Amino acid sequence: MEPGPQNYKELLLFLATAGVIVPLFGRLKLSPVFGFLAAGITLGPFCLGALARDLPWLSAISITDVGQIAYLAEFGVAFLLFMIALELSWSRLLLMRKLVFGLGGLQVLVSTAVLAAVADLLGQTPASAVVLGSALAMSSTAIILPSLAERKLLNTTVGRASFAVLLFQDLAVAPLLFMVTMLGTRGGTGLGAGLLYALAPAAIALFAMAGLGRLVLRPLFKLVATTKSSELFVAACLLVVIGSGLVTALSGQSMALGAFIAGLLLAESEYRRQIEVTIQPFQGLLLGVFFVSVGARLDLSEIIANPFLTVGVAIGLFAIKAAILFPIARLMGLPNRGAGELAVVLGPGGEFALILIGAAVAGNVVPADASATATVAATLTMVGIPLLIRILLRGAAYAGIDERAFAGLTPQHDDGLERVIVVGYGRVGQLVAEMLTRHELRFLAIDADPVLVAKERARAHTIYYGDATRIEFLRRCGIQSARALVVTLDNADAVESIVRAARSERPDLTIVARARDAVHATELYELKVTDAVPETIEASLQLSQAVLVDIGIPMGLVIASIHEKRDEFRKMLQPTDGSGRERHAIRAPQADSHPTRRSRSSSDGA
Repeated sequence: MEPGPQNYKELLLFLATAGVIVPLFGRLKLSPVFGFLAAGITLGPFCLGALARDLPWLSAISITDVGQIAYLAEFGVAFLLFMIALELSWSRLLLMRKLVFGLGGLQVLVSTAVLAAVADLLGQTPASAVVLGSALAMSSTAIILPSLAERKLLNTTVGRASFAVLLFQDLAVAPLLFMVTMLGTRGGTGLGAGLLYALAPAAIALFAMAGLGRLVLRPLFKLVATTKSSELFVAACLLVVIGSGLVTALSGQSMALGAFIAGLLLAESEYRRQIEVTIQPFQGLLLGVFFVSVGARLDLSEIIANPFLTVGVAIGLFAIKAAILFPIARLMGLPNRGAGELAVVLGPGGEFALILIGAAVAGNVVPADASATATVAATLTMVGIPLLIRILLRGAAYAGIDERAFAGLTPQHDDGLERVIVVGYGRVGQLVAEMLTRHELRFLAIDADPVLVAKERARAHTIYYGDATRIEFLRRCGIQSARALVVTLDNADAVESIVRAARSERPDLTIVARARDAVHATELYELKVTDAVPETIEASLQLSQAVLVDIGIPMGLVIASIHEKRDEFRKMLQPTDGSGRERHAIRAPQADSHPTRRSRSSSDGA
């Protein structure tokens, strides 16, 4: 039987949520997570779904069957773990190992042990207590980092230390999901010989995927990139995430674990940044489905029936985690103020608590009543994160310990180094990079030629494959912290698109762009480039310098006159004068009297 329109009701409701409710929460400066949770609660079977029993017309705008979107919710978790893994690399982890594995590791281990002990005292089985303890030890990456960024606190002590702890928690999610799955295979009774036997197919699948992934993934993306088809690149990204997830699912593990391993395998590749940009919209939407499904499963009658218990658990959770975090942070060298701020920020629960508890309930490891109380309590603490940050972190202190401990700990998509970004790495781009290196300046190169990128990566150059006309890609490459942007492409349309995107993101950024001729240079100045370098004018000046020197004019006089003429051209190319009236673009030198031809090539080509 063919599916009818009613089969798509939950999906349409979710898309309406993403298009209407979530932007509304954004205008209120609240995390989209709250929007998805609120929509799930409102539309779910315990709210409008319950009323639909007496008012049938409400069934059209309510989620009566959460199972209809459950499979999409599982994909959301898999995409999230894939993106987390892409952000990691062994070199980066080694650089910030002290705070990530020291501060972050101690926080997770001690918090898990204490919270598990509390759950055990409240009558939970050992397996259930461990799962609840580890789940509630997690904090909210999805809410904390955007909230800190909004208050410009990412580079303070609390911002960097929070990022370190959250990074370790992200790393711990895959092993914890694995643990929950294994506990589920034993019905929540613990680990034993049967469990070790169950590990065999999982271990084989993981080793096979890791081995084959190294051999297959990079050649796959190189092959797809050579087609220059954005649709095929999207298809390849989805294939890797979903395919790797299904491999581990067939071996009895979670899809998220397979996606995490695939992300790790691609984290050091030249396609990493373009993959991140491609996957991000899918990850955001599918993770939204997960939060909607979580909200739909929340029975707020628990709060109404047991308000003191639920609110008490939420307050107790926050108090226990904060009390644990403060001495650990002091032990790791943070000052009193920084340690106190960290305890406040990371005290609430996080989205991974919802993921882990949901998986544990599905595997019959945690009973439904305990999971409901813990989920509602964790959600309540999450709701208060932006308010806590806004009230308690006014004028947060900047790093008060040895800055070397914070090396590499910039909670942004890039590694925080102030590089010059060079877009286009053909002959012109390579010469620019060579001069930057000669002056001991770091650079990051971008090119759309996969063969060139692979060749330069083999020479240990920092270069990524990708489309620099997309601001999301430039953000992933560190446009926020870049010292300058140099655009060397010979595609005039692409140059203008890149300049426009970069200038809207960074009004203060130094942007130097290659121009085809004087007319194109004037257009680039209108887009507010710092400097536009016309090929034809520069060629004319170089020819003039050569002939003047060759016929005996002193070198010093020639160089001075060339610089003077270059400055004259630069002033004449500016689109307006001091009074705001438009200037007329100068005519190009005679050698460039032909109409401008805009090349469609993707690299600089010269």
